Amino acid sequence: MRHSAESRNRRKLIALIVSGMILHALVTVGAYGLLAGPGSNTEPAQPGPTPSPSASPAPPSSGDSRPQPPRIAPTSDPETFARRIASALFTWDTGAGLMPLDYTATILTVGDPSGVEQAGLAADIAAYLPNRDAWLQLRAYATTQQLTIDNASVPQAWVDAVAQARPGQLSPGAVAYTIDGTRHRDGVWNGTPQVLSESVAFTIFFACPPASDSNSDANAAHCYLLRLSQPGNPLR
Repeated sequence: MRHSAESRNRRKLIALIVSGMILHALVTVGAYGLLAGPGSNTEPAQPGPTPSPSASPAPPSSGDSRPQPPRIAPTSDPETFARRIASALFTWDTGAGLMPLDYTATILTVGDPSGVEQAGLAADIAAYLPNRDAWLQLRAYATTQQLTIDNASVPQAWVDAVAQARPGQLSPGAVAYTIDGTRHRDGVWNGTPQVLSESVAFTIFFACPPASDSNSDANAAHCYLLRLSQPGNPLR
């Protein structure tokens, strides 16, 4: 009898731990505004105009000779989109005549077409880029940055959150990818090239709406960005 009671207590403890993990995942997802509240519109958001698939710098508009960051090519493939967003977040050049807001604006062009998440997303992106003063200091050392992606995968915490979410709580095609990689920052100090490498990890929340015709993948809408985790605080 005593052994049976201890076994039941262990099962209860395990169940509580697992439930706590799932609750944490749901709270985390909800904190980023991804869980729709009661009575919210659950119709799939219609994607807005998408940028050109070219990955080269966008040509300046008439009367505007300012350089532009590379555009993010549209795709309906989740992992491809996650990798492109990760690269856009960490690839910049202080000597290209651009400012942090230019890079932010480029990423926002592939944001939630409904506009609901745009303000939060802009704040998220700002956490990944140097502020204006730091940017000007880095420019004095010809600083550039890029990212090597070591792994891009859907975290288990997201799988748990999706399994526990009620119908209509998440945007159609909503998904999360955690990125593990290495940030490389290059510059010149007293005429000597310097390289600083650092491990980074973060989670990208986005949606890749399903195809309008289940028999044709060509009709799938392009993925769009929802939110970003705090740098160094990914879902696992």
